[in-house]
Amino acid sequence: MRSNLHGPLSAYAARLHATVGDRHHVASPLGAWLLLAVTATTADPDPAEADEAAAKLAQALGTDLPSAAEVARTLLDAPHPLVGSATALWHTAGQGDGGSAAWRAALPRTTEVGALPDQAGLDAWAREHTLGLIETFPLRVGPDVVLALASALATRVSWATPFDVADARALGAGSPWAGRLRQALRSPSEGHRCAIVSTAQAGDVIVHAAPAQTTDGAGLVVLSVAAAPQVPPAEVLAVAYDLSAGAADGAPPAGGRSLFDLPLGETPLWTLTEERVHTWARDGREERHNAVLPCWSARNDHDLTAPALGFLAAVTTLATALALPVEDFKARQTAVARFDRYGFEAAAVTGMAGITSMPPEGVARTAELRFGHPYAVVAVATDTGADGVTGPWHGVPVFSAWVAEPEEVPEA
Repeated sequence: MRSNLHGPLSAYAARLHATVGDRHHVASPLGAWLLLAVTATTADPDPAEADEAAAKLAQALGTDLPSAAEVARTLLDAPHPLVGSATALWHTAGQGDGGSAAWRAALPRTTEVGALPDQAGLDAWAREHTLGLIETFPLRVGPDVVLALASALATRVSWATPFDVADARALGAGSPWAGRLRQALRSPSEGHRCAIVSTAQAGDVIVHAAPAQTTDGAGLVVLSVAAAPQVPPAEVLAVAYDLSAGAADGAPPAGGRSLFDLPLGETPLWTLTEERVHTWARDGREERHNAVLPCWSARNDHDLTAPALGFLAAVTTLATALALPVEDFKARQTAVARFDRYGFEAAAVTGMAGITSMPPEGVARTAELRFGHPYAVVAVATDTGADGVTGPWHGVPVFSAWVAEPEEVPEA
């Protein structure tokens, strides 16, 4: 069953890309939106009780908080075979246990909850959940951080049919890349989808769709959309999101132009030629498409603190649920992607942190406990249900030992 995510996510993507600007970049609006939606699970579900932060969070999400929370649970608890996903909610040890306990039960089952790791632990989390594509967590976490929420998305796929290779001059005489590159990618004769589409926002655009190899019926399609050079990037991105709604179904995009309705010759977007061929086309007029694209890669770090992106409202909502003293916040996303002849890989980690004032200066003592002579060990079972009621195994010693013959730490 499809979720009702496409409309809200398209609107959110427009705002996020607008904050980045027109420079070469990759981002994951979904990664940022999911983080906000996980926050929505902790909000009061009663609209009558919603405060200003909850209202602004719903505005950023483009839907009501219960609906956003349900979408987050649905996507995260049933992960896609080709798109790894993870979320985590951490708080400072000894804090974050106040407030109602209901927020824990409302989180997606797969959301990791626990004490805030150190920076090395956060970096390890980023690597683990991005196939190693992102080495470091997007935020630096110091002693003034009392809570952090993170999301990660990652994919690495091979095309069902790889690209062919073409001379880069095939990108067109007017292309600024044709003289800089030696080779480009050409779509294979079968397996990829191409079209010229008429749109209200950007006029005629060209579309290329490359499907990845499927796993258990699940797949991934990478859609490329180009408009005339003078069309603003924001409008082209909006068209791409509109067309992506039908890309997964493999149907021809709405507004597709017949090649026989277009004049022969060259434009900044295509070259149209005609030749006599033998064809089984019903009216004797056969249409063929191919596409030439460059390989590309990008790595970017994005500041997500702009008010329109909703992270101030999110951290306020979360701090209220956990009864934590948050005075400020920071939010960033690191995203990477690579598109080449044989496949596509991309990853994004989005992080949000709530900051409090530094605690007053004091004195700390640290005791290093040394088990340097024979000692006792007892293994005790724990048995606590989701409702907090303990079961019959709770507190039962299961194993015990007296350690009097230590061993060397193994090398492996």
